[in-house]
Amino acid sequence: MTGDQSNESSGASPPQLEWPAARVRQAYISYFADKHNHTIVPSSSTVPHDDPTLMFTNSGMAQFKPIFLGVVDPHSDMAQLTRAVDAQKCIRAGGKHNDLDDVGKDTYHHTFFEMLGNWSFGDYFKREAITYAWDLLTNVYGMPKDRLYVTYFGGDEALKLAPDLEARNLWLEVGVAEDHILPGSAKDNFWEMGDQGPCGGCSEIHYDRIGGRNAAHLVNMDDPDVLEIWNLVFMEFNREKDRSLRPLPNKHVDTGMGFERVVSILQDKRSNYDTDVFTPILDEIQRMTGARPYAGRVGDDDVDGIDTAYRVVADHVRTLTFAITDGAVPDNEGAGYTVRRILRRGSRYIRKKFDVPTGNFFSRLSRVVVEQMGDVYPEIRQRPQDLVEMLDEEERSFARTLDRGERLFTSVTQKMKAEGKTEVEPLTVWRLYDTFGFPVDLTRIMVDEAGLTFDEAAFAQVEADFKARSKVTKTLEGGEARPELDIHALGDLQKRHVPITQDNDKFHKEQTEGRVLAIFDPATKTFVDEVTKEGALVGVILDQTCFYAEAGGQEGDQGALFVEGELDFHVEDVKAFGGYVLHIGRIKFGALRVDQTVEASFDALRRWPLRHNHTGTHILNAALRAVLGDGVDQKGSLVAAEKLRFSYSCRSPPTREQLASIETLCNSMIAEGVTVYTKEVPLASARNIAGLRCVFGEVYPDPVRVVSVGVPVDDLIAHPENTAWMERPVEFCGGTHVRNTSDIKRLLLTEEASISKGVRRITAVTGETAARFQRNVAELDYRVAALARLAGPELEAALRDATRAIDAADIPLLDKLRLRDAHAAVKKTFDDAEKARKAAEGKRAVEDVKTFFAAPEPTEGPIDLAAAVYIQRFDVGAGSRAVKDATGTVARMPRRAALVMGVELKDQRVTYAAVVGSELAKEKGLDATKWVAAVATPLGGKGNGRALNAAGAVQGDAVTEENVQAALKAARDFVAAL
Repeated sequence: MTGDQSNESSGASPPQLEWPAARVRQAYISYFADKHNHTIVPSSSTVPHDDPTLMFTNSGMAQFKPIFLGVVDPHSDMAQLTRAVDAQKCIRAGGKHNDLDDVGKDTYHHTFFEMLGNWSFGDYFKREAITYAWDLLTNVYGMPKDRLYVTYFGGDEALKLAPDLEARNLWLEVGVAEDHILPGSAKDNFWEMGDQGPCGGCSEIHYDRIGGRNAAHLVNMDDPDVLEIWNLVFMEFNREKDRSLRPLPNKHVDTGMGFERVVSILQDKRSNYDTDVFTPILDEIQRMTGARPYAGRVGDDDVDGIDTAYRVVADHVRTLTFAITDGAVPDNEGAGYTVRRILRRGSRYIRKKFDVPTGNFFSRLSRVVVEQMGDVYPEIRQRPQDLVEMLDEEERSFARTLDRGERLFTSVTQKMKAEGKTEVEPLTVWRLYDTFGFPVDLTRIMVDEAGLTFDEAAFAQVEADFKARSKVTKTLEGGEARPELDIHALGDLQKRHVPITQDNDKFHKEQTEGRVLAIFDPATKTFVDEVTKEGALVGVILDQTCFYAEAGGQEGDQGALFVEGELDFHVEDVKAFGGYVLHIGRIKFGALRVDQTVEASFDALRRWPLRHNHTGTHILNAALRAVLGDGVDQKGSLVAAEKLRFSYSCRSPPTREQLASIETLCNSMIAEGVTVYTKEVPLASARNIAGLRCVFGEVYPDPVRVVSVGVPVDDLIAHPENTAWMERPVEFCGGTHVRNTSDIKRLLLTEEASISKGVRRITAVTGETAARFQRNVAELDYRVAALARLAGPELEAALRDATRAIDAADIPLLDKLRLRDAHAAVKKTFDDAEKARKAAEGKRAVEDVKTFFAAPEPTEGPIDLAAAVYIQRFDVGAGSRAVKDATGTVARMPRRAALVMGVELKDQRVTYAAVVGSELAKEKGLDATKWVAAVATPLGGKGNGRALNAAGAVQGDAVTEENVQAALKAARDFVAAL
């Protein structure tokens, strides 16, 4: 974090404000960077893509874990750090650290917050850390000393650790009053990274907002006016596997200061939400909603719940802005699900408390966050349109189901109250989650608002039962008969005078009402009037639908058929048979009947990437023709939610330069931001359009739907001969598409390969999937660049690991090829060096053998073992030729013998070989196999071979200098015993 940050609160903070938030942050950074030589380190992402142990970055130390764990790349920039300072953006809304449920209920919990930290990696320790902290708080920030309280580790018998009196005395030295220094338990004052790893005692600093009293008894008692603001962790132990503690070779300091809390103190506000960190957001919420001004009421004092809603929405918009710009895509699991929960929780507060419609509220509010914090964290300014679109898609999607879910909840609670019940059934809570996407924490709020309760344990059991049942269903799917309408089923429908499905709404509406005309049971291959069995797989035909049935390579939609209080039918797939659209899925709740009127709605969030990928396929088709020539013809395609795949005829594989041109041309069309036009026109007229793309042999309807990127279809028909149309993607297509090419954001090629003679296949990703692929490149770039700083066995192992990582990585094709080239260049240099090294070691070994046997080999007479047997150790690199070349030289001497060991202690590897001349073996009885076995025993290995030539190798803990010496002695003793 560098540069001028004074603009963060411009226009929002009153001119007389002595400590605006930007100044608080900058003063901290400057104090450690300018006064105490700390390196300023930028904040890491809130989504730790390279750390699977964390859902979100929840503390300042997360990015420094490799240093603390001793696994940092010694050649990296991070390994060079001795002192660091940073402002880390953090999210605590999932996993072990989860403050989501508390947000809004008080004035100091947040899902997103900033952590200011200073760090020492084997440099300074307690004295400096304590001195710096006290100096900053009292002299720079000017906090009254009598309001500050500190704690220290008070010792623990179970840990066999004495009280940290050193820290206590240091606090006394800097000027803290003795009655303001308090011992703390291991729970509060002994910090551990996890079950294993660095740990140590810590000193917390607390501030009393009230003053004029001794508040020592309120420290760590959850009093909102006596709050912890800074924690200094002194890492001096390592928690071993056996739970014991061992002193660390290097001691570290890890501190974390709560930015929002310190701002509230310096601005003399008893609530974080009353500071200029939040007031610009709260002011914008009031402007957007017309609600009364924020008054800061909490709990029962907040009678109308408006202040709670202000806090929830203000907190959540910060979390959503940072999480999404850092790559957390709303999803049904992991970090993505937490983002979805937060947005849905906030959306309900907007609707319920502010009484304004949702659909684009968070995207408009996020602009304040971007403007307010973009100077400090510029990454949130990089993809503003992506942020807006993702927020709007999620908010609109939930808005469609919010009313239905609340109606269900209201009808249930009204019935309960009429019956005198106060506990909501767990099945109702599950239905709100499973059918309407209501996170359980959101339902919990609704239950509280209604003055009711629900049994958390009972709900957990219902959830487990449904998930177990779902697993069984998925296990059975492979053996289930999938609903398909064959000639007999179609004939039956015609006999029943069932009309074909009207599906024009698939292009214009996200939900529609339809009447159930037929229900097909694949198990009996018959039509039935009713299905009540939960989980039964059936096909449903409606009179009209908004669902898209699989066609033209595009996968079918998913979604739901719903009747409030009667039916919840999950649509897993949609296929068309002879004009009938078959909704394939399972009953999750209720009963499905013929003549039933249902609300049909597809999963709009899944439809979006399908649209992106389908329009992307058209753009790719045009780019292939432009770069590779007119010989390119479409041979097939797949449009899935996660990728697009296009098969095409091509005489020869595209070069890397051509692939780069194809990708560049695709993204140029996308960046143009042109409209995608669709219209049904007479087939004969459409066929005359210059450059029109269609699949050879495909039978098209008349009229046919034309999809044109950038040119109105009416213009194409009016001037079909215009050769300018050849530069545009124009195709016959019945699929769903984006309104504007800018919606696609980007297209990246991921694979290109031959699938048959003259036919190739290219795969690509778009939108957020493409952004994720791009993010994955940075780590591999660093990893491959780091190879050049390694050597020897370390480089050999790193090359193998990098090969696997590159091959398995979800990254763009051109980046994968580039990384493979860079990897190959390093590997070639390594291979050449290894070849030269092995040759040199082999040459030295042969020279040593020749020197030992410098005297001519006698051709007759008794053999003198002392002169005839060569036993030698070579300290050589892994895979050296020294052993082979040395024994190979002796193998040509019938009256000589040798046992040679190649030793690599660092890798704990030994190779050994013995060779015995035929005449020596006959005269002395020296057996190479037994000789090698004697050598192998001290190393815990074994050998194999023949009487004249044997070898062996061993790797592992037994390869120590002591054991190598024992092996050499065994070799000499074996000969001496002959």
